[in-house]
Amino acid sequence: MTETQPTMAETGLEASPAFAALMSANPVFAKAWLDLMSESARFLTERLHSDLETQKALMACKTPMDLMKVQAEFLNTAMQQYADEVARLMNMTVRASRDIANDLKSGHSRGYDDVPV
Repeated sequence: MTETQPTMAETGLEASPAFAALMSANPVFAKAWLDLMSESARFLTERLHSDLETQKALMACKTPMDLMKVQAEFLNTAMQQYADEVARLMNMTVRASRDIANDLKSGHSRGYDDVPV
């Protein structure tokens, strides 16, 4: 028995007509776009969790030195996470650009023998 993919209406996800057309015209681009959006959502979730943990640590501080230590750790961690994420997104973008370019060269053009005279 073949299994069908749920439609956007069934999943509750809505796509604009322009994006739906783009997805059908170039599925490699659509996959790359969805991968980038998924990675961005993952990073945002991770950062929000980290921010919440830092708030808890700040509320537990007993001395100004404790506060400064938590703030310094937060800034160092955040800067490293943002730098890592920029590198990750850049790698994903380069890989997606290469995949899209290869897909465009893969023989999707019309041949001379299929043009009606």
